[in-house]
Amino acid sequence: MTTTTRTQVLARATDPILQSGVQLALRTRPELWLVDEDADPAQTVALVVADRFDEHTTRLLRGLQGRGFGRIVLVAAELDDAEMLTAVESGVCAVARRADSTPEVLVRLVTAAAAGEGALPPDLLGRLLTRVSRLQRHVLEPRGLRLGGITDREGEVLRLVASGLSTQEIADKLCYSQRTVKSILHDVTNRFQLRNRAHAVAYALREGLI
Repeated sequence: MTTTTRTQVLARATDPILQSGVQLALRTRPELWLVDEDADPAQTVALVVADRFDEHTTRLLRGLQGRGFGRIVLVAAELDDAEMLTAVESGVCAVARRADSTPEVLVRLVTAAAAGEGALPPDLLGRLLTRVSRLQRHVLEPRGLRLGGITDREGEVLRLVASGLSTQEIADKLCYSQRTVKSILHDVTNRFQLRNRAHAVAYALREGLI
């Protein structure tokens, strides 16, 4: 008999009607197991759905983080750069826009978060990484400096990510394999003990590097 592993998920929303809708959409998914507030945070992904990113959403995210939930998926209408940074620092590792959030998308993001991976819409990730790239080109390079601890090759890959290129496109442009590109990005996040690429950018911003 084959046993299917189901990912534990705690679904939270900023109002009761929205929360009921999210729970209803996910309850029939065989990949997920909806749990209640008493679930073990270490074994559970928290899914937060919000109409907008406001103080209520921020408190909800930080409350979950304070209780030990280190893998949080956020679904919101829209996020600006500052809100994106706040979300990442509050434990969010994956983000989706509500307009794009079908049950299939939510399952994919929850499953990725459970595996320790992160995901951002390409344009949000690109906007954040562009700020890193701008600092490198206009402030550090004229002075013969590099963003602390990042090699030329890593900087080159990050700039291409910021330009919106896919992993395959970056590999083709630099004559690398896709595995090499993924390894470079993985090394950057590991070196600074960050959760994902978005967290790396948030860290640089909060530390005043950009």
